[in-house]
Amino acid sequence: MANASFPFFENDFTKVFSEFKIPGFDMQSLVATQRRNIEAVNTANQLAVEGIQAVFRRQTEIMKSMVEESSTVLRDLMAQGAPEQKIAQQTELVKTAFEKALSNLRELTEMVAKSNTEAADVLTKRIGESLTELKGSLQRTK
Repeated sequence: MANASFPFFENDFTKVFSEFKIPGFDMQSLVATQRRNIEAVNTANQLAVEGIQAVFRRQTEIMKSMVEESSTVLRDLMAQGAPEQKIAQQTELVKTAFEKALSNLRELTEMVAKSNTEAADVLTKRIGESLTELKGSLQRTK
């Protein structure tokens, strides 16, 4: 199975390792297991990269929104009004900005955690499968 995105798959290691005969040990099964392990790592890496890209896209959206809101806020603050009104308005703006920043931080943190969990789940599942395959292989050799 050749895979352009992962050149390791272009090599047929079953042919190379088939020359090494170990009594009671299925080398082709071992190579197939390792191939699936590498595929799982590749999938986990893809999920991690996609997660990072999603976080960067969301950060860009947040920054764009902040710039737009800041220009509106500055325009409102520059308008004429009583000093007491301006102080109250600024206090409310700081409170709103702080709450929004916390909300955005929470959202980004959840996105990163979700991405990490998805990648870890792929690897965890594959480790379990790999151990089961190894156990089965060892039982067949007895």
